[in-house]
Parts: sequence; C-alpha cells; structure tokens
Amino acid sequence: MDYTQAFAISAAGMTVERTRVDVAAINLANANTVQDARDGVYRPLRAVARTTGPASFAGLVDAGVSDAPGLSLPALPNVTVEAADVAPRMVYEPGHPFANTKGFVAYPGVDSAVEMVTMMSATRAYEANVSAMNTARTMALKALDIGGTT
Repeated sequence: MDYTQAFAISAAGMTVERTRVDVAAINLANANTVQDARDGVYRPLRAVARTTGPASFAGLVDAGVSDAPGLSLPALPNVTVEAADVAPRMVYEPGHPFANTKGFVAYPGVDSAVEMVTMMSATRAYEANVSAMNTARTMALKALDIGGTT
C-alpha cells in the first residue's frame, strides 16, 4: 500500500485549515480598523477551497473505478483567499476624525463570533488531519516491522 497518498491528503487538509485560521486571525485583527474614504474600509477575507476534479460523489466513484488498476490520488483542494462582499458596519461617532457628514464611521463588516467559530473549527480539523497523518505513519512503520521479520 502506498502511504504517500494518505500523507498528501492529510497535508492538503492541514494547508486548508491553517489558511482558514490565518484568515480568521487577520479578520479579527482588522475588526476595528478605520480608514478614510480614499482608501476604503477593510473587507473581510474568506479562505475558499476548491478542487478541479469531479464535483459529485458519483463522479468521484466513477473516476476511482476508471482508474482502478492504479487508483490515483483524488483531486486535492487548492485554497485561495478572497475578499468577502460584506457591507461595512456603520457606527455613530460624530467626533471621530473619519466620520462622514452624518456622523457615522464605517468599520469593517467582521463578525467576531463567526470568526471565532471558524478559528475553533479549523483548529479542530487541523488536529484531526494531524491525527490521521500520525496514524498512517504508525501503520507504515508497523508494516515495515512486520515485513522485516519474515
């Protein structure tokens, strides 16, 4: 059995989850930043994972069956960071230097609760990928031990 596929899948998952944690941390760090009208308001970011292979489960099964002799590695996700299209949060602060003519200041539309949940779920998923990789490594080492004694 080729364990490099299991390692590659876990590594791709860890890359996606690490990016999700990084993006959530950036969004939380910029949740209360204010910029003037020329530069615009910070737009929250989102980590988007996409695959280039078959989109449906049936497509994945068909692709696996067609490649049955070699059973190739499934399409791994590529993660990109994109700006979310979220309206800024308007706060009434007439004394603020960046307030508009009506006294409102535009803050980024970052929802702290959503970002914290994203960070926690990404951390748990990262830990699950580490556990899967460690299990595959242990299985590979045990297979070598068994194969070496015969």
